[in-house]
Amino acid sequence: MFKLWKKKERDAGLGAADPERTETSTDASASDLAPAPPLLAPAKKSWRERLAGSVFNRSIAGLFARRPKLDDALLDELETALLGADVGVAATTALVEDLRRRMDKREFADADALLDALRDDLVALLRPVAEPLRIEAAKKPFVILMVGVNGVGKTTTIGKLAHRFQAQGHDVVLAAGDTFRAAAVEQLKTWGECNGVPVVAQGSGADSASVIFDALQSARSKQLDVLIADTAGRLHTQSGLMDELAKIRRVLGKLDAEAPHEVLLVIDGTTGQNAVNQTRQFRAAIGVTGLVVTKLDGSAKGGVVFALAKEFGLPIRFVGLGETAEDLREFEPAAFVDALLPTNLGNDEAAAT
Repeated sequence: MFKLWKKKERDAGLGAADPERTETSTDASASDLAPAPPLLAPAKKSWRERLAGSVFNRSIAGLFARRPKLDDALLDELETALLGADVGVAATTALVEDLRRRMDKREFADADALLDALRDDLVALLRPVAEPLRIEAAKKPFVILMVGVNGVGKTTTIGKLAHRFQAQGHDVVLAAGDTFRAAAVEQLKTWGECNGVPVVAQGSGADSASVIFDALQSARSKQLDVLIADTAGRLHTQSGLMDELAKIRRVLGKLDAEAPHEVLLVIDGTTGQNAVNQTRQFRAAIGVTGLVVTKLDGSAKGGVVFALAKEFGLPIRFVGLGETAEDLREFEPAAFVDALLPTNLGNDEAAAT
């Protein structure tokens, strides 16, 4: 079902990137879209099952499977592997230099001991950014603004978040603020129907800030708990479109000086270091308060999460490990790291959850 829906999405232009943003994308009616994918998985796969195919997992596992000698050559190979997995220069340098210092002090009996130390360092790097998103009851509705470039899975993430918050007992409303593409509005409506939540929308080309403002008014009048607002996908290098996000914040402030209460930047985990550039620009334009890193299963290298943590220290609220609602998970550093590293660490218990 999901693959059919994604094919429909691509055919309608829902998932395609639009780098130049010079013309309106092809319109699509609701009848062109298959139903949203099933939100419940038959069984929840472990972190290790989801991340076993990552470049990080394969390269590190291959390196230590050779039972390397504990020397500078091993650290050089490890540095190359980390950089190749998108860990980034700053994080890789800090990790390798710490291991080199400890190796010179003869703290490691063998390569396995060094691998254990790498595991601890990786978890320590991620632990400060593992801050789950909590809906504050005093802020009603709690307004979440979703931002990101085209194709990162932003609207799909909204659908999964709506499902999650409903399961927690919250009343949710969605705002179809991506008015640049009519097909995007229809996609959000499909997710709304799937979750049984209302969607506030206007016609194609409507002012995005106006749509989200109307949604906030509606949510306040109905005493709903959570408003999740979609926005148009945009390149982080387009100043005009980034300014539109600032306008949305100003308009929301007329009703609630603290809104939005959360600005979630959705990052595609397969894009590597470009995710760092996106985060830098979106944070400057709108004040990002949390990250969602999607598509970490499959072809993702996996290391970009460490690069983001090292450079920005922004809370990683959720990670996407697959297609179902249950695969949008709260970020757990130990489970994530254990799934990326070889199984001989003896830490499989955390990865099994």
